[in-house]
Amino acid sequence: MQLPVGSQQVHSTGWVVQAWASFILSITAMSFGILNLPVDNWVKGYMGMGLAFTVGSTVSMAKTTRDNHEAKRLTARVDEARVEKLLSDHHPLK
Repeated sequence: MQLPVGSQQVHSTGWVVQAWASFILSITAMSFGILNLPVDNWVKGYMGMGLAFTVGSTVSMAKTTRDNHEAKRLTARVDEARVEKLLSDHHPLK
């Protein structure tokens, strides 16, 4: 389904709460698991840094994907405006 030009897709409060809750729960569970591993502290630190880099790269990837999508939508709107201008300027009876 395509949204009308100029409209914004707004997420429901339930969806936002669920997204944040799942993020916090997953980070908490993973951190708890790393801290309770029966290994040396340097191994726990290594795994903690891996978790931090994974979260950071996931946020970067999501932002890049969103930015690319928004850029395509903007380009499509500009192209649509150009076509409408051409059509409005062209009057076959003039």
